[in-house]
Amino acid sequence: MFGAVYLSVARGAFRRYSTYRAATLAGTVTNTVFGVILASTMLALWRARPGLGGYDAAQAVTYIWISQALLVTVAVWGGGFQDDLQARFRSGDIAVDLYRPVDFQGWWLATDLGRAGYQLLTRGALPMLAGAALFDLALPADPLVWAEFLLAVVLALLVSFGLRFLASLTGFWLHESEGVRAAMTVVSMFFSGMLLPLALFPGLLGELARVLPFSAMVQLPADVLLRRRTGTGLLGLYGFQLAWGAALLALGRAGQALAVRRVVVQGG
Repeated sequence: MFGAVYLSVARGAFRRYSTYRAATLAGTVTNTVFGVILASTMLALWRARPGLGGYDAAQAVTYIWISQALLVTVAVWGGGFQDDLQARFRSGDIAVDLYRPVDFQGWWLATDLGRAGYQLLTRGALPMLAGAALFDLALPADPLVWAEFLLAVVLALLVSFGLRFLASLTGFWLHESEGVRAAMTVVSMFFSGMLLPLALFPGLLGELARVLPFSAMVQLPADVLLRRRTGTGLLGLYGFQLAWGAALLALGRAGQALAVRRVVVQGG
């Protein structure tokens, strides 16, 4: 019964985002334009420094288009359910959410999955197709690799949701989580591999970036599609994403329990 409820919530979120066609078109064009600019920059850099970070030129350009496809899908910039949740903090409707006969965290996770599914099909797939038409991309022909990539994207979304849910929970104490969300966005953009592949990060900074949960959002799915992780390495990648996803969801559940107690104490 509860599984059907969450599935219905995810479908509802998918349909909701599909109604904003003009915004989707504008976002897709924006992703594509930025993809062209960044891919052209990467090509110039790789002509000067061939093989940088272990990528050839085609792989480096492909990485740019993968990151553009994942930018909104895994909400590296934040947004999604967070905007709705923040609005409900301001209106006081958050108290109603806590009294629903479904889990608070599960409800918003289902919403985010529905949103991500729509964004992957539009602002993910369409810029990637444009990139493939304009540049020589190192995309795999094997459908199994694409299936492995999609699994990595789902796990990346769990990690992303876990991080954003924790940031949003601060609204129970701060009443306005925008500052925390902005800080999270900056850190996510830097350490996820959104700006540059983490292989280009030097020394200890690179080692730190690879063990933080943010790397699971962009860098690791890109590694799967570029076939930089195969066999046992691929299983280790999934294990890393799953471990961080589970840990962050558990932290979110603990934070939710504290938040509920605070709302009750405040009489909300």
